Amino acid sequence: MQTVAIVGLGYVGLPLACLCAEKGYKVFGLDLDKEIVESTNKGISHINDKALEKKLGKLKGKIIASTEADCLKEAEIVIVCVPTPAIGSKPDLKPLENASKTVAKFLKKGLLVIIESTIYPGTVEEIVKPILENGLELRAGEDFFLGHCPERIDPGNEEFPIEKIPRVLSCFSSEGTEKARKFYASIIDAEINVLKSVKSAEAVKVVENTFRDVNIAFVNELAKSFDKMGIDLAEVIKGASTKPFGYMPFYPGPGVGGHCIAQDPYYLIDRAEKAGFEHKFLRLARKINEAMPEYVVSVVEQGLGAKGLKLSDAKIACLGLAYKPNVDDIRQSPAVKIVKLLEEKGAKLNVFDPFLPKLSNTVSLREAVKGTNCLLLLTNHNVFVKELSPDFIKGIGVKLVVDARNVLDKDGITNVGIIYKGIGR
Repeated sequence: MQTVAIVGLGYVGLPLACLCAEKGYKVFGLDLDKEIVESTNKGISHINDKALEKKLGKLKGKIIASTEADCLKEAEIVIVCVPTPAIGSKPDLKPLENASKTVAKFLKKGLLVIIESTIYPGTVEEIVKPILENGLELRAGEDFFLGHCPERIDPGNEEFPIEKIPRVLSCFSSEGTEKARKFYASIIDAEINVLKSVKSAEAVKVVENTFRDVNIAFVNELAKSFDKMGIDLAEVIKGASTKPFGYMPFYPGPGVGGHCIAQDPYYLIDRAEKAGFEHKFLRLARKINEAMPEYVVSVVEQGLGAKGLKLSDAKIACLGLAYKPNVDDIRQSPAVKIVKLLEEKGAKLNVFDPFLPKLSNTVSLREAVKGTNCLLLLTNHNVFVKELSPDFIKGIGVKLVVDARNVLDKDGITNVGIIYKGIGR
């Protein structure tokens, strides 16, 4: 039985630890957060994900979590899954640097070290490798093996759990690459793509997420344009999607959230800048998406104005805080930014997210919408989409619906005499 150590038990590391344990590996988990360590050892997931909660409960005792780095001693494979945030528009690699320094203390011949954290091209070679080799006679690709396999995980996605998602990897030697390939082949039931260079593997994740950011920026800009022209963008996308080739639908919204899409482009922008190239297009996409929360607030203001109300005189039901449906994740969430902007403008807010009760100031949907002038849907949780029918909305007396996710029944809502405003519709 091989021993795997996972450094970082967050949204990436914890599901990976569970998967390794399921496949028969002896698993250690290292995390600085005592609460995460304690809950993991009790078989309780700190991440609100039903499938993960069930899985970890069954694996209680099979994942040994610790805040002490000594747990890396036995490891034959170390996978680093620490967060790599961006501070403003600049990558923050401090967590990765610190994790690398910790791993370096337990480096030994034959050890396989894989970085799964999202990074810009050249990070493993320029930052991680020197830290691991510092002051030692061990060399990457010869004495120990080092590479990158960009994480791919979509919390709450039942169709594509971690073990069903294809992976990409590369190491600094063919021997290391083969060891990494065999490891991932032993835990996932999907294709493993081996690339020729570690830099190429590092570029994969930032390209994937930058692709999404750029296309979301495109439809967000179309939404603003079509609002001016009186065109329903949802109808246009529906029509364009009938073309069986050369088109892929993306949808407008209140902005881009999550740990990856909102900041991975900055990793590519920053690294290219250091190499002497300026990504003007990517910077523009970021600017467009980062401006969407302000645009949503302006849509609310316009709708209230049609009813003779100012924001400072209005009471608004803000539904949803998470950045995506059916999870409790608020990282980079545009909903959180919109709530803050509305508060700054003096609006009275009833905030409710069933996945984030501690951040809500109401305890139910009915309480949240009671006595409000405007219903603002910020996160398309299933429960909201199901409950917010035209009849329900009419029954609570709301006169304005701002659907920042374009998921509610526009025609039904307008047919019962309520103003409906979406993003681009």
